[in-house]
Amino acid sequence: MGDAENLMTRELQAAADRHGHGSPQWASAQCDLGNVLLNADQLDRAVDCYRRAVSAAPRDHESRKDRLTYRLNLGLALRMAGRLDEAEAELRQGVQERLAFYGREHAGYAFGLEPLADVLRQRGDVAGARQAVEEAVANLWRNGHERVASALALRAAIVHAGGTREPLFVGLQQLPDEVVEEVGRVVTQMLDHGDPASKPLLTALVAALEERLGVDHQATLNALSALANLGRDLGDQAGRIEAIERVLASYDRQGRQEEALMAALGLAMAQDEAGDAEAALRTYASAYARAERIGRPELRSQVLRNWGLALKEAGQAGMAEQRLTEAVNQARRGADHDTVGRACIALGVFLQHEARLSEARTVLEEGLTVMDPVHPDAIIGRSHLGAVLDGRTCGCGDMAGTIADAFREFVITRLPADLLDRLDVAIVDGDFKIEVGLRREPTQGEIDRLNEVFQTAHAEFRHRISEPRYAG
Repeated sequence: MGDAENLMTRELQAAADRHGHGSPQWASAQCDLGNVLLNADQLDRAVDCYRRAVSAAPRDHESRKDRLTYRLNLGLALRMAGRLDEAEAELRQGVQERLAFYGREHAGYAFGLEPLADVLRQRGDVAGARQAVEEAVANLWRNGHERVASALALRAAIVHAGGTREPLFVGLQQLPDEVVEEVGRVVTQMLDHGDPASKPLLTALVAALEERLGVDHQATLNALSALANLGRDLGDQAGRIEAIERVLASYDRQGRQEEALMAALGLAMAQDEAGDAEAALRTYASAYARAERIGRPELRSQVLRNWGLALKEAGQAGMAEQRLTEAVNQARRGADHDTVGRACIALGVFLQHEARLSEARTVLEEGLTVMDPVHPDAIIGRSHLGAVLDGRTCGCGDMAGTIADAFREFVITRLPADLLDRLDVAIVDGDFKIEVGLRREPTQGEIDRLNEVFQTAHAEFRHRISEPRYAG
């Protein structure tokens, strides 16, 4: 993300130099930079880029059309940033501009109606949202446009919010399979995993997909998997287990062994978190039998690692050590470094808790040498290693300091060895505070590279280790 941002910033400057501020080319580059920032979760900066793009006066038919896109992106970015009143204002203006540009029957007009309906839904204006989405669905249906899928998904959410008990998913029998699949994908993406009302909406989607595509279709299984994840987030462990069991049964019917194995691991974890440790251990045993039949050491290692962690939590330390040790051995037979690293870290943490610090240090260090430093398990392993080096058998050390050290290592390994004199990294108020000392005067290219590396590090750490977690 950081590299992409720097590249687009240079492109924006080049467009300004060649064509001038306020030119169509400058506006286009502003939009492109906004898109990069949006994908990097830098929402307020993306909003500023889109506003500048919208501010450029159109010079012809094409640039007028482009400004419709810029305003739509501005409204979407404001919605994502939670600035719903501003989003509604921009999207309403965009709808009027699209009506004037395209006419009421063109699909381009519906493209503006749909996000407006979504913002109105989020603001609690169900009646206004319903009116906008019905017009969008009718327009896209008449035009035979594939985007009718997302409009139908949004319509289902709006009808559900209205509590009218109408059918949520209509017309699926008349649509091609790929459009129906897209309806399912969009619904699962828009779910609020903190809202219990999401469950009946997703349950209705599963039933609609089963009827239209079949119980073993991948879109149906994806929706069931989403239902399982929702059950976890809502604390509905029974619903979560039921959904996973249905997915597992389907994969078994289809003879999809690796997918079935992954579902079995998910089932074991769900059973464990539901408080049924005995059922979880039985499921891990059956999952290992599945891995044996498949024959890949990486899969054996993954099952053994999870099984060992579950045995440790169940108080069966001897069996846990056997499984975790074998997980490392199996991982070493494979070709995936992360599998080796994760198995070593799991065993190392176990040994630390057993007060076998010398053994723990050896295996933790092995795991860390093969893992990407920003991998969540690498962060946990590094923190536990710090505790081991301090002679402690429990606790994970200074997590914030560990993350800062990983950030520092990430940067240093990507810069010329003779450039930095020092690099101090700390986490203050949930963000990185960085101080840099240089050994010599850098070239302009090195300055650019330095900025790019820091931007990339911010993007990598923000997306990958904002919430480090570990099953042990």
